[in-house]
Amino acid sequence: MPWLPATWGNGWMVALAAPTREAVDAAHAKALELGGFDEGAPGIRAHYAPDYYGAYFRDPEGNKICVVHRHA
Repeated sequence: MPWLPATWGNGWMVALAAPTREAVDAAHAKALELGGFDEGAPGIRAHYAPDYYGAYFRDPEGNKICVVHRHA
């Protein structure tokens, strides 16, 4: 499905905290398996913080979701 590129102010996003990096990976993989759309593969997002490990996807209805893990 064609979605608009992510920009400031083009919709809402829900962010969910994950207990581990592996949980971020698993959530992203499961979302794609169930028909979601990739918006950013799991990985470090150093521009947010050195320990910010996140993944982004849209569910089949187009809702944008982030799953993130940060070391305490």
